[in-house]
Amino acid sequence: MKKPALLIIDMQNDFASGKAVLPVAGAQTAIGPLVQILTLFREKHLPVFHVVRIHEPDGSDVEWFRAEVFRKTPFAVRGTPGAAVIDELKPASGEYILPKIRMSAFIGTGLDLTLRTLGVDAVVIGGVQTPNCIRTTAFDAMAYNYETILVNDATGAQTKEIHEANVLDMKNIGVQVLSSVELAPLLDM
Repeated sequence: MKKPALLIIDMQNDFASGKAVLPVAGAQTAIGPLVQILTLFREKHLPVFHVVRIHEPDGSDVEWFRAEVFRKTPFAVRGTPGAAVIDELKPASGEYILPKIRMSAFIGTGLDLTLRTLGVDAVVIGGVQTPNCIRTTAFDAMAYNYETILVNDATGAQTKEIHEANVLDMKNIGVQVLSSVELAPLLDM
């Protein structure tokens, strides 16, 4: 791994805070390991991307299968506190904030171009939610030919079973699955 980038996915107030409107059960346990990884990336001056779901207030950009949920409980609305990254992971100066409207961080964003411009050849992924935004981002990273590392303890889903099934699926296509402790020595380049 020559130059990794950290992708922190959807760790926003509406999904991962104590006041989340659509809480992901596994988000709280992922925060500690994510803070550790984020600290390592910052110390080594490696690129950090806070990938955030952002929607228009009228919901016109929400997926059709989530439109009813959005009408009842608007989430990640542009400019609201719910769309902001949780305080524990608040972006620092020089870190990237990448808005997305779909599950994958690569769909409809400039992520691939920015990673290539920075000389990144590997992505380290953590955040929520394992079967959706984490998995689609990992699959797309593999398709774009990035070495892809999922930090298992820095990732969460609604249940342990859902998380484990999706981690196995990602592992079976070649995603490296590591703990936050196992990742640290790999960053000593």
